[in-house]
Amino acid sequence: MADVQRADAQRNRARILEVALPAFTEDPQVSLNAIAKRAGVGPGTLYRHFPTREALLLAVYQEEIETLGASVERLLDQNPPLDAFRVWVRRLAELVRVKHGLGEALESPAAKAIIDATYEPVTGAIQRLLDAAATTGDIRADIDAGDVLLLLSALWRVPPGPAGLTQADRILDLIVDSLAVSPRRHSTGS
Repeated sequence: MADVQRADAQRNRARILEVALPAFTEDPQVSLNAIAKRAGVGPGTLYRHFPTREALLLAVYQEEIETLGASVERLLDQNPPLDAFRVWVRRLAELVRVKHGLGEALESPAAKAIIDATYEPVTGAIQRLLDAAATTGDIRADIDAGDVLLLLSALWRVPPGPAGLTQADRILDLIVDSLAVSPRRHSTGS
């Protein structure tokens, strides 16, 4: 019986996480009760798994970053490297926007630990995408994934809505263009 209860609890947790990201994306202020209803569980079940809004947001972020990291090879199998990079980056920007909805909760030690733990998987995935694009000759081979992540941070600072998405696409074009094989080199003046 305990195995059935554990399996049921795991399914409930997975279902809550599955509906939470779209719910937070549609309405950053969505109530936890509304998420529980969407997941088909009672509020008590949601609160047993995620005692606070921040705990749920962080769990969604962590799980989605893991899923995103695992998607790199599939994207490269289905798309040319630069297209795979664009698709992957757009998804990353959406997830980080959810993370930014945490506000002050990002200051807690638990939140910082989760965010710090996602840095290497994210830069590793970026590096894999960059390496694939360099292999095809689409970009330079000397690009650092950490530098690219810093550039990408502009994408999750655009305003919400269609105008913000249009601006994010323009910024992404600028970033991709800056990775080109023959960029203009600027001297630092000596």
